[in-house]
Amino acid sequence: MKTTIDSAGRMVIPKAIRTQMGLIPGTPVDIVYSEGRIVIEYAPVEVEVRKVGRLKVLQPTTEMPVLTDEIVRETLEAVRNEVRV
Repeated sequence: MKTTIDSAGRMVIPKAIRTQMGLIPGTPVDIVYSEGRIVIEYAPVEVEVRKVGRLKVLQPTTEMPVLTDEIVRETLEAVRNEVRV
């Protein structure tokens, strides 16, 4: 997919890619230049270990976007389509 960079240096990530990655406004990402490519990845989420009953669980230290049914369905559909190709 093609996109362009505007005069402010911004680039639009095409909707199909945003959907496949589950990117929504406010999603923190890391952008790295490596071996002639620009790589966009989810930024690591800082977590802390909390004890819930007898279990230890990891909990994000910042508020995370809500994982909705719609996001799950879109992600599953995108993965299924990717596998068929």
